[in-house]
Amino acid sequence: MKKVYIGFLALGLILGVQSCKDADKHEHEHTHKDGTTHSHDHEDDHHEEKGMKEAHDHEHTHKDGTTHSHGHDGDHHDDETIKSLVVAMGSKSGSNVTGTITLTQSGDTVNMVANFDGLSEGSHAIHIHQNGDCSSDDGTSAGGHWNPTEEKHGKWGEEMHHSGDIGNLMADAKGNASLSFSTDKWCIDCDDENKNVVGKAFIVHAKADDFESQPSGAAGQRVACGVIEM
Repeated sequence: MKKVYIGFLALGLILGVQSCKDADKHEHEHTHKDGTTHSHDHEDDHHEEKGMKEAHDHEHTHKDGTTHSHGHDGDHHDDETIKSLVVAMGSKSGSNVTGTITLTQSGDTVNMVANFDGLSEGSHAIHIHQNGDCSSDDGTSAGGHWNPTEEKHGKWGEEMHHSGDIGNLMADAKGNASLSFSTDKWCIDCDDENKNVVGKAFIVHAKADDFESQPSGAAGQRVACGVIEM
């Protein structure tokens, strides 16, 4: 009789342990976007995220009213890449002219900000030349004006002009000059060789560009040169 009692006691313990394990499980039900559902059991363990960012959906509305959605893993992305470089301008032809030119591209527009000192008072032509080479003392190693579309020299914004025909700087009595310029006809390190300014050179001249004389506006000596490079 004692053996039968012990047997029942052992069976009760086994069933109790199994019941506890079953109680640790719970059912999850998932609903899909198409309205269908499925369920499954989980033990009461937590899933490790393992450093993964939570996925989420984004919906975009286009100007025509249409929309589309897509998932992201939580990373942010920039719609617009900004490129920037600074060109150091060195003296040429025995001048004391120095300066910097900063180029920044946002979207399809390149902005140029030029600052110089050491110039003689008055107007001085500034152009982009075809060769990224300022090795010669007179700056002639930079070659002629950058003109990938083979236009005649002229004034920027008019029907005929080179891609490098920027215009004129105006230096004050102290020899300082600055100029800001924007265009969508240039790009920084892009694949379009008719627009890419990288590998070319900026040149500042001793005189003003008259916008008429061919091929370079009768602007005189090259008094500063700087290579455009990344």
